Amino acid sequence: MTHGDFDYDYLMDVVLDHDGSPRFRKVSFAAHFDSLMRGRRGAVRPRNEAELNPFRARFAEMFVALKHDHGISSYLAHNMTVTPGNVGQVAEVTTAVLNMPYDMLSFQPAAYIGDDRRWSEDFEEITIDAVWSRIEAGAGHRIPWQGTQFGDTRCNRTAVALSTGTGLTALLDPEDPRDLAARDRLLKHHGGMYFGGTPAWIVGARILRALLAHPADLPVIAAFARRLVHRAGGLRAVASAAWRRRLSFKTFVVHNFMDAADVTPAWALMEQGVVSDDPKIRETQERLGACMYAMSHPETGKLIPACVQHSTRDAAENAGLRKMLPLRPVTTSAGKP
Repeated sequence: MTHGDFDYDYLMDVVLDHDGSPRFRKVSFAAHFDSLMRGRRGAVRPRNEAELNPFRARFAEMFVALKHDHGISSYLAHNMTVTPGNVGQVAEVTTAVLNMPYDMLSFQPAAYIGDDRRWSEDFEEITIDAVWSRIEAGAGHRIPWQGTQFGDTRCNRTAVALSTGTGLTALLDPEDPRDLAARDRLLKHHGGMYFGGTPAWIVGARILRALLAHPADLPVIAAFARRLVHRAGGLRAVASAAWRRRLSFKTFVVHNFMDAADVTPAWALMEQGVVSDDPKIRETQERLGACMYAMSHPETGKLIPACVQHSTRDAAENAGLRKMLPLRPVTTSAGKP
């Protein structure tokens, strides 16, 4: 995770050894850009999201250069916090970022966590459905998320689409029973396979071994691929996009975090094994119980949902951040921030 406010030389220090040889075959960065952030070089207090588009593009272009100069691949996610102040710009950001070499577009509706001096807006106005509809508006296509689901639908929306450079096609059509049957079959047989950062020959060996174990999956995969190509405009359109190096997969994500005022009592009751009678707190407990964004606590090893970590276990860290990141910029003797 990064604010993206660094130069190519810094990236070289991260990915190259002292002798200039690559330390990695592939790197992954999640870059956070939004107009709520303060202090970015060249955009200390951006007035709108459009002002940040050159910075978004410049960050992604560094990784295009990285691939060209050193053969290191990358996976880039673009993150943006959404509030009433910028929700109307989500569509514009989506349109802009889709034209940049990012692999994922992730949006997070703001929650009441951290420094309450920053809470000048009604975050509850921003729903997960409202954000998703604006993503679709910016993409110019319906992007159905119902084909796959991670955690609670009130917390997460995720969809993968095939991009030809001129349009998007959902990887899975949740209204096509053939797609859903193929999804279930392939996840049952191959759901544990992971290829991230793995050499190509090992990936090939794993795929071959998996298909030899389940040869009847081959026609299922072939039929699924035909449907996807057909939805994307046909073989000629897909082949043309591949020839022009415009063919790619784009992942769309919304993480809808919860307010600390709800999470704190909900988690306290969950640790006691108590289900709340309060509808709001019970809903929070349900969402925490289905959390797919949990993390292992470094002291106990216990899995802690992200909203719990940020709401109830980061109190000291949040207090420290209030001093490190004051609302008013600290100026030097020269009068510069």
